[in-house]
Amino acid sequence: MSKIKLSVLDQSVVRNGSNTRETLLETKALAQLTDSLGYERFWVSEHHNIANIAGTTPEVLMAYLGAETQRIRLGAAGIMLPNHSSLKVAENFRMLEALFPGRIDLGIGRAPGGDRLTARLLNPQNTFSEQDFVQQIVDLQHFLTDNAPPGSIYEKVKALPQASTAPPMWLLTSSGGSANIAAHFGTALSFAQFINPNGGPETVAHYRERFRPSLSLATPLANVGIFGFCSESEELVDRWQTIMDYRILNIERGRDTPLPPYEEIAEIEYMPDEQLRVNYNRGRMICGTPKQMKEKIEKMCAEYGVNEIVISTMSENAEERMESFRLLARTFELMPRAAL
Repeated sequence: MSKIKLSVLDQSVVRNGSNTRETLLETKALAQLTDSLGYERFWVSEHHNIANIAGTTPEVLMAYLGAETQRIRLGAAGIMLPNHSSLKVAENFRMLEALFPGRIDLGIGRAPGGDRLTARLLNPQNTFSEQDFVQQIVDLQHFLTDNAPPGSIYEKVKALPQASTAPPMWLLTSSGGSANIAAHFGTALSFAQFINPNGGPETVAHYRERFRPSLSLATPLANVGIFGFCSESEELVDRWQTIMDYRILNIERGRDTPLPPYEEIAEIEYMPDEQLRVNYNRGRMICGTPKQMKEKIEKMCAEYGVNEIVISTMSENAEERMESFRLLARTFELMPRAAL
């Protein structure tokens, strides 16, 4: 297998005692750090009506991060396509590609990125149907590649500005459904193990078997996203996992209340059904010392047959989060590429 690449997914989670401005500055600082360390991509997400997540408009945040970094690829993971017009998404990402050529990824999801009521307000015409989503993918591919079949609407309507390059499309999946769409339309695929710990390797294999080359991608391309944390202190590793156990369980209960202090979380005795869920959710994360993380990431890459892992690190301590990415960069001997 080729050299392992590491990438970042940052959801701009507002820490206890922090605020939106500080959170976005921390996102910028992490992008600059991982840019300097040789990480492959820095992806930001689209969430709505969730009080402690500042990442609502990835295309705006990407423009800011592009101006503050030099090499790292920037992407959305993803644009929740049913919330948007395909033409407007194409215009936004062609503009980003014109500003930062060769550095933009367009990750596409079909979940609402929040609750159904909010999604309805974002796009009153949203039917939440797979057929409509597939048609949006068709539209988006035509708008991004300027491929206009004779007599089609794409001859009359162009996504501007035009540039010499176009951002590649990645379809995001956690259930496996979008893997079929990615294979059919010849896009890249990102499996979100941080959402679903089951079936990932089978989904990626299914995608590869059915992949059809497209104008933008000749061979299948996939990566895997996971929650992760690295520290030389086993105590900090245990602390992070304990907090993540509680955090994810809290999210699943539909709560976005501030996290209690670690000391309080550590004293919680989960009910049997809650403990089962905690155990299940640990498949959505990896953590450990540098040596342990190297073994876990290499194992993941082998199981999926990929050479790129996208890591999302939520932490109540900004410096511990930064140090985690430093340690991983050293462990995998990442090397910054030349600025584009």
